Amino acid sequence: MKRQHAIKPTADSHRQWSVMLPTLSPAIRDWVSSDGLIWLHLLKTATAGLLALGIAMLLDLQQPRIAMTTVFVLMQPFSGMVLAKSFYRILGTVVGTIAALVLGALFVQQPELYMLGMIGWVSACIAAAVRYRHFRWYGLVLAGYTAVLIGIPNVMVPHDLFLAALTRAAEVAVGIVCSSAVSALIVPQRSSLALRRALHIRYTNITAFAADVLGRGIERGEFERRFANLVDEIVGFEATRTFAAFEDPAMRSRSQHLGRLNGEFMDVCTRLHALHQLLKRLRLGGPSRIVDAITPYFHELSGLLGATQDTNTDASRVAAGLRLFQASLPRRVRETRRPLEAAPAESLADFDTAAELLYRFVDEWIRYSETYVSLARRKPEAERRTTGRYVSKTNGFAVAFTFARSAAVMAIVSWFWIATDWPSGGMAVIGAALACALTSTAPNASKMAVQMAVGTVLATMTGYLFTCYVYPNVDGFPLLGAMLAPVLALGAFIASRKLLAGYGIGFSVFFCLLAGPDNVVTYAPDLLINNGIAITASLLLAAIVFAVVFPADMPWLIERIEGDLRAQVVSACMDELPGLNQRFQSSIHDLASQLRMLLTRRSRHRRDALRWMLVTLEVGHAMIDLRNEVARAGYAPALHSRWSSSLVRTCDDLARLFKRPDARALERSLVSVRSATWVAQDVLATVHADRDKRHDLQRILSCLHFIRTALLDKDAPFKAR
Repeated sequence: MKRQHAIKPTADSHRQWSVMLPTLSPAIRDWVSSDGLIWLHLLKTATAGLLALGIAMLLDLQQPRIAMTTVFVLMQPFSGMVLAKSFYRILGTVVGTIAALVLGALFVQQPELYMLGMIGWVSACIAAAVRYRHFRWYGLVLAGYTAVLIGIPNVMVPHDLFLAALTRAAEVAVGIVCSSAVSALIVPQRSSLALRRALHIRYTNITAFAADVLGRGIERGEFERRFANLVDEIVGFEATRTFAAFEDPAMRSRSQHLGRLNGEFMDVCTRLHALHQLLKRLRLGGPSRIVDAITPYFHELSGLLGATQDTNTDASRVAAGLRLFQASLPRRVRETRRPLEAAPAESLADFDTAAELLYRFVDEWIRYSETYVSLARRKPEAERRTTGRYVSKTNGFAVAFTFARSAAVMAIVSWFWIATDWPSGGMAVIGAALACALTSTAPNASKMAVQMAVGTVLATMTGYLFTCYVYPNVDGFPLLGAMLAPVLALGAFIASRKLLAGYGIGFSVFFCLLAGPDNVVTYAPDLLINNGIAITASLLLAAIVFAVVFPADMPWLIERIEGDLRAQVVSACMDELPGLNQRFQSSIHDLASQLRMLLTRRSRHRRDALRWMLVTLEVGHAMIDLRNEVARAGYAPALHSRWSSSLVRTCDDLARLFKRPDARALERSLVSVRSATWVAQDVLATVHADRDKRHDLQRILSCLHFIRTALLDKDAPFKAR
């Protein structure tokens, strides 16, 4: 189960409740749209858990508590999230069941070989889950620990394995159906509504951010922090879009439209970063004449963006205002440039590059705004252009590291169980598998495992009270449900808190697993305590291994993910152009998000990783722009003998620089960019009389100049290596 996020009230949820209860006072309405949503989630979770327990008991299944446990593993605030996880849980459960049966058939009464096969299977599933992530993570994790839940209790009694597998599958199915039905039918909180609200907030935030960057400039630390938050939004948007597709046919039919919107948002963010970097360099070392000449345009653009911040986001009005600004911009820039033509070539290149970036930023913002507006229409406009799909990449070493970490934890626990014949050793193995699975994508796996261990201790103590004092004194399911409801709701509440999620997960899952009622309740508090100790010990062992033996922020692992990040510039220089921009940007943001999860907040490694991400995004995107412009200038090779060779050398040297950054590679890249600039200037002088060709060469020169300034930036991480 991925760590759940805090339940955030949305304007869409408020409207749902307002329609249902139009006579409520403003104070009650405010409560309904904030704390009321939390209570609603707790009510639905407890209801689904008790419903699953009751149905499993009615069907006389062997362990109804497994059905209740399933609900707590599945339940999320939004129905689309539950439906997505339920779908993949079914697939994972089927595959895990088959794996348990196959392993049981291959290694009959051979516990050492059986455990070796089980460790390999579970570790492979968890590693694959880390590789594919998002909603697919859940199905792969389920395929691993479902096999453990079925196979471990029956490792020495293989004749019971087939019946146990069928029974467990039925119990899990009951939990899936109940959680999905309650979430989707009882006051459903739609992921699609949350997605629309997120798009609204994102548009407002990027508008305010752009107005600040263009208008007054912001400090490097603040820019990096706010830009990193935008990266997280890009990655989170893809997961939410997937969840929404499970519950809303309209969102499913507009999947390409939403993908294009996210791609255009990435374009806007990247261009805004490029503008920020250029403005910073001009203000720090550029000629005052150039700065004074270009600054009014940025202030005017900032005013256009900032004027709508206090309204309800009239994005169409923003786009209309920017279209007027865009229409007059070329003429005004030419008039501003004429008095500067006597300035040094380097200064004039600064002005031309700033103007070109401004053109591109305005054009991309207009496209983004129009796509955002068209999303609200019943029939969105036809696709203007084909965009590649969002690409998520996980480093192969990170996947192998996850496999080794999970195998090590499970191997230690399994060896101890077999060597000592510990009666509760099987439960310890189950706890170890769950710890490895549930923490596989956690930002701090060791911390989460410790939280789960504390939650397990509380679950064991609560289970002891229920076993000794509650279950013997209740008669009938209604009274049993009344006694369980507060405990179940408490676990769900803690699990919904972002900083306390581990405690809630450990408490909810292991209370149900250890002390959940069955049709025939076994009053064995000693067994309960022994099993609780076994699970707690396995969780603490996992925490130690995660922190000491396999820490996620190991320098060699971070360096390899950073290597993958820098390798995207190699792709920008070498890969085929169709769809390259979308692949490049989505890969960059996805890898940067992984690094932010692995690295401790406010650490030097985290800052270095973010700066590598920024310079990679900056240079790689400029290279894609350069290659697109060169492709349009097909006439240039005939005008200069060194045209093609100079550009190929530039691409090769930049690729080598980002592959193995050092001072020598940096110097070689600067020489190549300068040589390509001289060649482009010669071609520009040749075609100066042709307006269209002149503009082509000016855009190419702007790209080359921007790449050179990025390589020379004193804040770039090249010189730190």
